[in-house]
Amino acid sequence: MSKIEKDKPKTSRLSTLIKYVFIFLLALAIVCVSFVSMMDKKLTSAINLTQPYLLTIEKGTTFHSLSREFVKLSWVETRFWLRSYGKIYPNEVKIKTGTYKILPNTRIIDLLEQVVSGKEHQFSITFIEGSTFKDSLKVLAATDRIEHTLANKTIAHIAKQLKLNHTNPEGLLFPDTYAFISGTSDLELLKRASNKLNAELSTLWDARADNLPYETAYQALIMASIIEKETSYIPEQPLISSVFVNRLAKRMRLQTDPTIIYGLGERYTGDITYANKREKTAYNTYRINGLPPTPIALAGLSAIKATLNPATSDYYYFVSRGNGQHRFSKTLKEHNSAVKAFLALPQSK
Repeated sequence: MSKIEKDKPKTSRLSTLIKYVFIFLLALAIVCVSFVSMMDKKLTSAINLTQPYLLTIEKGTTFHSLSREFVKLSWVETRFWLRSYGKIYPNEVKIKTGTYKILPNTRIIDLLEQVVSGKEHQFSITFIEGSTFKDSLKVLAATDRIEHTLANKTIAHIAKQLKLNHTNPEGLLFPDTYAFISGTSDLELLKRASNKLNAELSTLWDARADNLPYETAYQALIMASIIEKETSYIPEQPLISSVFVNRLAKRMRLQTDPTIIYGLGERYTGDITYANKREKTAYNTYRINGLPPTPIALAGLSAIKATLNPATSDYYYFVSRGNGQHRFSKTLKEHNSAVKAFLALPQSK
């Protein structure tokens, strides 16, 4: 038998082996492709959710325990595909603690991306123009998802924690809506509102009109808070500002009712009496000269702008028209006539 004839069986066996290996690898490839395709189909399907859901991932939560939570919530039928995905792509399942808002029709893969990215849901809180510092504390205390640290703290203590230059923090927050993530402290939100006020007030103070009767930005803020309480009708705020500027220039008392109300505090019953006007408090501008010692409320941006850029007028008085707007007068005689006209209007109960 020739050498060529002896080598034929070896060559045949090798060819057969290669064929089997090829078939095996092909089958394995088909299985892998089918597996990946099925995994992709499962992970790109929408979770079983009909309304928004707040998902909170606590510290120490693992991806495997989170996948069990998904099954418990009926978002997925089985953990198998999630666990498989985690083994194949371990960097894609490094979840972060936080609270996430999950929307209906969210795909599982997008849900994973959301909790891995750490893009937590933003809650919000609003401090309203014309409200007091105590009102702001009440809003904070009534808001969920905030870490409450200020219970039983005095106003002076909170002012110290905020590192304010004033022991009374009245008016030293900027009224606005603030977004926050779950677990943000009440003190942190107050600091943000305080810092925003400082930034806004500083910018507007630097751009103020000439010859204003305010020596500091804080004095301007006091006036802005009075204007804020006098009217919510923004187009009139610069004109009301001009009345107060004119009165201060003539050394006339401001005689503004909101300061009396603030000075009375909880003693205010809804009506200002003659005795209230005669009572000498630090905030009764019928009895004191110039400005009260602090703001009386949160002043909005429009009120601050009106304070620092008042209209030009020769008015010294104004009275409500009964519709949220005011009638302005140059003389006391005109003003008294306007007051008489207002008193003659039907008063709403």
